[in-house]
Amino acid sequence: MATAGERLRVRSADGAAVIDLPSEVDAATETVLRDAYTEAAAAKRTIALNFAGVDYINSTGIAIIVGMLARARADGHIVRAFGLSDHYREIFEITRLSDFMAIYPSESSALGPR
Repeated sequence: MATAGERLRVRSADGAAVIDLPSEVDAATETVLRDAYTEAAAAKRTIALNFAGVDYINSTGIAIIVGMLARARADGHIVRAFGLSDHYREIFEITRLSDFMAIYPSESSALGPR
């Protein structure tokens, strides 16, 4: 799990910045998530969030993601998500997060042509 003082991997792929999220998205990872978003937003207009390694997201984690989406919208960035488990995909649909970022099954589909 990424904690304060650590960094998340932000990589470039197919014209987008990809943030490989930690196994837990919660208050303990808030700072590294915000730092990763800042790094990604400085590099590319399209940001893809890789949820493939995420095992746990709590309400604080959802709030962090909402904050990222609000910041992205204000900055004119596009956010896409991929690799969500069925459980978290359903939560994102119920909470309507999927209305604010497109959700794809894989990295290649998230980064492919639109």
